[in-house]
Amino acid sequence: MTMVNSIKVASVQLEIPDKESKEQRIERVDKMLDNLKDQDLILLPEIWATGYFAFDLYTNEAEPLDGPFVQRFSAKAKELNAWLFAGSFVEKDGDNYYNTSVLFNREGKMVGTSRKIHLFRYGSLEGEILTAGDTPAVVDTEFGKVGLSTCYDLRFPELYRAQVDKGAKILLITSAWPHQRLEHWKLFNAARALENQCFLISSNCAGTTKGVLMSGHSQIVDPWGVVMASAGEFETIVKSEINLDQIDQIRKTFPQLKHRVLR
Repeated sequence: MTMVNSIKVASVQLEIPDKESKEQRIERVDKMLDNLKDQDLILLPEIWATGYFAFDLYTNEAEPLDGPFVQRFSAKAKELNAWLFAGSFVEKDGDNYYNTSVLFNREGKMVGTSRKIHLFRYGSLEGEILTAGDTPAVVDTEFGKVGLSTCYDLRFPELYRAQVDKGAKILLITSAWPHQRLEHWKLFNAARALENQCFLISSNCAGTTKGVLMSGHSQIVDPWGVVMASAGEFETIVKSEINLDQIDQIRKTFPQLKHRVLR
């Protein structure tokens, strides 16, 4: 795989209105993605097609890993000639349900999946309905190894150290983070990038869904923890170009990862 040293990234921050059906939302987002044909890597939020807080729809709208959701965005990645982290959906596998995110390459091949490891249980039914994943996901791409994770995972730094130990240099986060804990969201985005000397790109939901105000503020953060680009609190697309050489330069100049004592 030929490596590149600079990529254009776009994080799509979506509002999830209650009046919109899954099918309507997928059609709308598909059209939004048509505006991103010049991007190398595109991100979408957590369980955006169903709506994270629409717990009553989880089992009815769940799909297998080779179902319509995956097929639709596999084709979209190929059409856009872009790497697409399509966010997550409710996956049905046998008698279990998972919060599963998927990454497609430019040819539309599904090259990585991540089942959310830390299920949210504070004012959420996710932990009652879904089964937790157990494997830190790291995927080989044309721009290096990429770690995949979901929302509440951000509160658990050991997950990201495990991804870095597997070679991750870019962290991709799909999320539905509420506005009530906005400051936590901003802190964790910066901290996970800084402590692991990685680029971090997050895609969050915005607006109000099922009576819950979402925090927005999808971000692109550099390995120093500096926010390169950030959304506000409404539906939008955040873009930036990242220089991948910066990762090795920073790790060489300030080799904190080599100075770790406890592992």
